[in-house]
Amino acid sequence: MMDDLDTQDVRELKGVGNAMAEKLAKLHINTVQDLLFHLPIRYQDRTRVVPIGQLRFGDEAVIEGVVTGCEIKMGKRRSLLCRMKDGTGTLYLRFFHFSAAQKKQLESGKKIRCFGEVRRGSTGFEMYHPEYKLIDEGSTLGESDQLTPIYPLTDGLTQPKIRQLCEQALERLTPYNLKEWLPDEIRQPFSLPNLADAIRFLHHPTTDANLEQLKAGAHPAQYRLSFEELMAHQLSLIGKKIKAKEDKAIQVTESGTLAQRLLSQLPFSPTNAQQRVFQDILHDLASGHPMLRLVQGDVGSGKTLVAALATAAVVQAGFQVAIMAPTEILAEQHLTNFTQWFTPLGLKVAWMAGKVKGKARESELADIASGAAQIVVGTHALFQESIVFDRLALAIIDEQHRFGVHQRMALREKGLKQGFQPHQLIMTATPIPRTLAMSAYADLDCSIIDELPPGRTPVNTIVVSDQRRGEVIERVKQGCQEGKQAYWVCTLIDESEALQCQAAEDTAILLQEQLSNLKIGLVHGRLKAQEKADIMARFKAGELQLLVATTVIEVGVDVPNASLMVIENPERLGLAQLHQLRGRVGRGQAASHCVLLYKAPLGEQGKARLSTMRETSDGFKIAEKDLELRGPGELLGTRQTGLWEFKVADLQRDKALLDDVQQAAVQLHQRYPERIPPILSRWLPDHARYLNV
Repeated sequence: MMDDLDTQDVRELKGVGNAMAEKLAKLHINTVQDLLFHLPIRYQDRTRVVPIGQLRFGDEAVIEGVVTGCEIKMGKRRSLLCRMKDGTGTLYLRFFHFSAAQKKQLESGKKIRCFGEVRRGSTGFEMYHPEYKLIDEGSTLGESDQLTPIYPLTDGLTQPKIRQLCEQALERLTPYNLKEWLPDEIRQPFSLPNLADAIRFLHHPTTDANLEQLKAGAHPAQYRLSFEELMAHQLSLIGKKIKAKEDKAIQVTESGTLAQRLLSQLPFSPTNAQQRVFQDILHDLASGHPMLRLVQGDVGSGKTLVAALATAAVVQAGFQVAIMAPTEILAEQHLTNFTQWFTPLGLKVAWMAGKVKGKARESELADIASGAAQIVVGTHALFQESIVFDRLALAIIDEQHRFGVHQRMALREKGLKQGFQPHQLIMTATPIPRTLAMSAYADLDCSIIDELPPGRTPVNTIVVSDQRRGEVIERVKQGCQEGKQAYWVCTLIDESEALQCQAAEDTAILLQEQLSNLKIGLVHGRLKAQEKADIMARFKAGELQLLVATTVIEVGVDVPNASLMVIENPERLGLAQLHQLRGRVGRGQAASHCVLLYKAPLGEQGKARLSTMRETSDGFKIAEKDLELRGPGELLGTRQTGLWEFKVADLQRDKALLDDVQQAAVQLHQRYPERIPPILSRWLPDHARYLNV
């Protein structure tokens, strides 16, 4: 009996040597099974000849007719132009790459059949470089009884070659060598066809197949594969959650007096939502297993205080806490808060970032290793091997989607060296769309702080063309003269930090010329940490009226008197980032405004982003729209891991499947655990590496 297709090397196929195997490997095709799962991205209908008179611009069609003239045309590019007629109309074939033999072959009177895309040319309808055959050569063009698949390609691989290889793979396909791992009791309630039948159909849809349905990814055969792939991800996350619960972590059975002392020195009380989420965290800390909890809360909802209460409980139990943020400015904000809150309580807060060097660094490292520093705040510098914790029991990760999978694994390893797993508390001000909460974050327990502290005011968002820049500057001047403060945010398409900083510097100079009576500060990523901190402190104290900044102020900046923000080129930013920036205003009692100063003309995606920002301040609605526009890979920050690069499924398109997929995954896990490893190896060959993230 032939081996299973997942173990058959693609080099066993005719025409695949080492060079071709390398090209296929770029498409993640290493086995015959991989070829079967390398599905067409669209289809061409070559099953019938279309009269020229019925053609429309943009059609891909097979036509048949007689050549009535063929000549070389000289223009910007030399081309061979052939006229053909079929009794219903005339169409021209244009070739930019041709030979004398080809010109001779296409002489007047020859009957040909060709396939191509109809374009508008200088002569009317044209086809550029169509596939063609002379009829007397016994052409098969247009005589297929199936739609023609178009596959994703890579350099050096052609459509005819990949089709020929997929044909060989299909010839090897039997019900026995491509295992059906979904049992009937799962497939039938969800009307899922057999896997082998679904794959055969998707490589060769029948002529009566609904092309629009296939294009939308809504055919039952596509659902069948998307369902199994999404299920593989669910099973991986279920396994990850179960594995985490098997590990041991320190138990913290009470909130302790330290948390009460912390609250007593604050000028406000926690909201009901903050108290509820803190109770969720305490329940996890008392379990003896590692907490994996995601705390979602819109900008300004008070996630930091919840993190501080959890810190107090763990420190009182005699252990260390690490707080990690993706940018220095956000990490510095946490450092400021935690130092203000915990230093008066007799605790040492250590600071670990890339810019901490020399003796200061050695001193901090020694305090962390000895346990003298109970709380450690830092950036990704916390991952470095030189940092050794004494008794790390809780890792608080802010905006975790900014960190790569491997970095999060490294932090976990630091806790394991001491014999127990650290608890993980993950915070985000970027609300997770339900689609992602059910998929990418399904291994986490979720809490939502759905209540803003009293005194927060809604922000009025205005979309204004750059041509009205003068009016906007006048509005800033007027607001600042009334005693308010404002942000002016500069963005660039170019990711270069140097260019972004230069743009901010140039803008600050121009604004200072036009607003000579105002005190203006400038913050960007190339300033030294102390310079940034000094400028931010002056802005917070009211010494500066206008702060010109790059997007470094996206998170971690809290100035209640700032009630106006201008964002230049907002169409260049993602919705989540715009929402974060807007959250810097509206923190005090004054009515607050956010001006989105765009450059015309706007593209479709730019229009969609800006209208969403104008219409809603609901972080969850904004996150759903962001997912729709940008896709999960970019939102999660996991593109580099390959973890969310689906072969068939599309999270946005297939979100309606997720409830059924979750239900089926739990059922399979309970009744058919032996089928899980082969499903995972089929869809997620690297899943074992990510189980401990």
